[in-house]
Amino acid sequence: MRTIGVVTTARADYGLYVPILEAIRKQRGLKLQLYVTGMHLSKHYGLTVKDIEHSGYRIKAKIKMTLSDSPQHIGQAMGEVTKGFSKVFAKNRPDILLVLGDRYEMHAAALAAIPWGIPLAHIHGGELTYGAFDEYFRHSLTKLSHLHFATTQEYARRIVQMGEEPWRVFAVGSPGVEGLMRQPVMTRDELARRFRVDFGKPILLVTFHPVTMEAGDTAAHIRHLLTVLAGYKNHNIVFTRPNSDTGNRVIQKAIARFVKGHRNALLVPAFGHAGHTSMMHYAKAMVGNSSSGIIEAASFKLPVVNIGTRQEGRIRARNVIDVGYSPAEIRQGLKRALSASFKASLKNLRNPYGDGKTSGRIVRVLAGADLKRLKHKRFFDQGRV
Repeated sequence: MRTIGVVTTARADYGLYVPILEAIRKQRGLKLQLYVTGMHLSKHYGLTVKDIEHSGYRIKAKIKMTLSDSPQHIGQAMGEVTKGFSKVFAKNRPDILLVLGDRYEMHAAALAAIPWGIPLAHIHGGELTYGAFDEYFRHSLTKLSHLHFATTQEYARRIVQMGEEPWRVFAVGSPGVEGLMRQPVMTRDELARRFRVDFGKPILLVTFHPVTMEAGDTAAHIRHLLTVLAGYKNHNIVFTRPNSDTGNRVIQKAIARFVKGHRNALLVPAFGHAGHTSMMHYAKAMVGNSSSGIIEAASFKLPVVNIGTRQEGRIRARNVIDVGYSPAEIRQGLKRALSASFKASLKNLRNPYGDGKTSGRIVRVLAGADLKRLKHKRFFDQGRV
């Protein structure tokens, strides 16, 4: 029996994992071990570990960490997560550890696996996000990892460019796209009852994270966005909370003040995967700088106003309207996104991030990989091929 460990840090990555977790559980010869840390364990972020427990997955370990937005506390939290995972691995180690994306918590967990000789499999490598220091963690995870599950051929090519041996790299599509295809959409009544969403007006779904490479400008960024949203009185504005990155408290306080002063605004601390997916289905437009606007929103043909540099470098479909941080640019982007002509132009839109068969591809590789061969990495020098 081969054990596959999976690290989840927040609602965002757990929602992407769901089809993979199901596929691991169904695959003969594989055993799932789920490790939970980060925002999942915080009441402030909705204590989403409960969603995992309610879904029926047994949690192997919960690794606690300090959640704060200061550079000092983020550095300390990385140490706490590495130390916590190392203690867990001292007692029980998976045959392969699956990690996803570019979060500092995920990177810290991966570091703990290296001294124990646990092969790492990484999803969403090879991507670019120039506006966030997540960029560093993502590329570092690529070099730490032994298997690579890229979401597009271009990203797979980039991983090989970084010196990873081609036989380790697989272009499998995005698990998030597969999850969207499988996830039943909650009704408006369900969303209204559970999250108090008012569908009496068109919905603007807003997720704005700190741009960590421009942390000194966070207050201005969110102020400009809220200035524009204040003019949309004929829409109901639904906010989700920002990630626990440097500057997130500035954003949270600004949103809280806005919601208090605008009857058409609502903050939902934790939608969960089903809730957030369903909101993308019903929203008229998505606004902010979330990766879900780049990767998943195209499956709904949902217009997205992507603000600033956080997602700069990622492949995007034509539903994404890239704008700067100024009120004028955001206002112009929203005007275009909500226009009938732009919506009509997305009629035949295809999502570049996959065909909905990602989990099967990933699990076949995890089940069949030669563990002994995996552990011995060699730098692939394309100049000498």
